[in-house]
Amino acid sequence: MKIQDKHYHTIWVKEGDNRVVQVIDQRKIPFQFEIFDIETVDEACFAISEMVVRGAPLIGVTAAFGMYLAVLNFDETDLKTYIVRNAEKLKTTRPTAVNLDFAVDEISNFILKNKSSNILSELVLEKVEALKMQEVINSEKIGEYGLTLIEEIYARTKQTVNILTHCNAGWLACIDWGTATAPIYKAHLKGIPVHVWVDETRPRNQGARLTAFELGEQGVPHTIIPDNTGGHLMQHEMVDLVIVGSDRTTANGDVANKIGTYLKALAAADNNIPFYVALPSSTFDFTMSDGIREIPIEQRNAAEVAEMEGIANGKIQTVQIIPRKSPVANYGFDVTPARLVTGLITERGICKANKEGILELFPNN
Repeated sequence: MKIQDKHYHTIWVKEGDNRVVQVIDQRKIPFQFEIFDIETVDEACFAISEMVVRGAPLIGVTAAFGMYLAVLNFDETDLKTYIVRNAEKLKTTRPTAVNLDFAVDEISNFILKNKSSNILSELVLEKVEALKMQEVINSEKIGEYGLTLIEEIYARTKQTVNILTHCNAGWLACIDWGTATAPIYKAHLKGIPVHVWVDETRPRNQGARLTAFELGEQGVPHTIIPDNTGGHLMQHEMVDLVIVGSDRTTANGDVANKIGTYLKALAAADNNIPFYVALPSSTFDFTMSDGIREIPIEQRNAAEVAEMEGIANGKIQTVQIIPRKSPVANYGFDVTPARLVTGLITERGICKANKEGILELFPNN
């Protein structure tokens, strides 16, 4: 995907200096475009926890690069203890996204398996780059499978296909293409007329700030809406399809995604609108079968609700929007039960959101 007609991934090793990992600073979009440098595990932890990077696939890849940086900066006697300690540090940064644990475990095991190599850092970097590119491949395949859903609607109606999405499950949340946006980009590139209803996604406004930004950069028609507008649009037949992403999906198809997703699923069910979840295999958690009871829900800083960020006179500024003495509850995610999910769009195809459907595509889990 592109920003100002230049192709980017969301994370890469700095050209000419493989001791520095660079990411797009998503805290600044859409007001400013800045690159954030990561040189240590602690800086990788900061980037994840403070949402310099966000989105389950990108969080996982950033953590993988964090483990690579751990190897580069190793200066102790016991590599195993050092790796385990840094792996746990990375895992605690964002508890809901399962991609984080997956990526950290994948790279940690690789490091310990190859610990005697005299080119360990080079091997680890190759492994991390392969993991990164697999996410790109997965996203593009998700796009190809999801495209068929949009094509079916367009073939039936011969009108612009209106798609509603929540939060940002675009290429900024991944490496390229995105998950929920990948089918949209594929349809747009194919010439199918699409329009996206973009939930603002309070409290951090990832929809209004990130999804709208990247859709605009690709020339995809879209409209930003307040989070509580979706039900009205569905009642008035202004939404053909809902596609969202996922931070963790259980073995039975329950989906954890940005807070507010559950309400969109309820509205979609009430209005007979298909509700799909797009996710790569790294977002499945096959150890869990009851999302509501088992998925840990991150509670974030009250300031995200109490304050709002914007740009004035060319400067990014923060303003207080609630009474200073009022308490805040800031749950980052909610769980949409599988019964409300029409289907799961994965890199292996589309399946029902139940154990049987998922096992058809992922039989070894």
